Amino acid sequence: MADSARGWRSAHLAQTVERIERQVELAWARLREELDVAAGSPDEAALCWLVVDDPGGYDWRVVDAALDQLACPECGSVLTRGPADCGRCAYYHGVRFAAREVDRPAVPPGNEHAIRVAFAVARAGSRYPARARAGFELLLPTLVAGDLPTTPQAQAARALLNKLTPDECDRVVSFAEVERLAHGR
Repeated sequence: MADSARGWRSAHLAQTVERIERQVELAWARLREELDVAAGSPDEAALCWLVVDDPGGYDWRVVDAALDQLACPECGSVLTRGPADCGRCAYYHGVRFAAREVDRPAVPPGNEHAIRVAFAVARAGSRYPARARAGFELLLPTLVAGDLPTTPQAQAARALLNKLTPDECDRVVSFAEVERLAHGR
C-alpha cells in the first residue's frame, strides 16, 4: 500500500527521497555561500539559470536544486516537472543529465548515476510510464544504501515488471510484491 500522506508508494521511499532532497538543498546552500549570493535574491534566480544552462560545470545535486527553484516559462510548473508534452520541461529534464556525477567511496561504479536517474524519475513521475516509475522508485532506497544491481538482475526485474499492468505497477510497494503478482504470468 502506498504512503498516501506523501504521495509516495512507501514510507521507505518517502524517507529516501527526503534524504536526497536535503542533500540537494545543502549543495545549493553551499554554492550560494561560496558565491555570496543571497537566498531569494535576483542574483539567486540568475545563478539558477546559469547553472541549468551549463550543467556540466556542476554536481547533479546543484543542478537539481537550481531546477527546483525555477518555473517553466512554457507551462508554469517547476522546471522539468511539467506535463510530458511541455517542450521546455523536456529539454531541461534531458539537459540535467549533463551534470557531474561522482560515485561515493565504496560503492559500485555507476551507483551515483543510478541514484540520480531514479531520483529524477521519482520526482517527475508523470514524465515516465508506470513500469519505469515502479522500477526506479522501488530501487532508489537500495541504491542509496550503496548497492547497484547487475545487468542480469536489472533485466530480470524489468521482465517481472513487464508482466504487471500499469495499475499494478502504480500500487506495488516492494520487489517481493512484484514477484508475487508476476508469478505464473
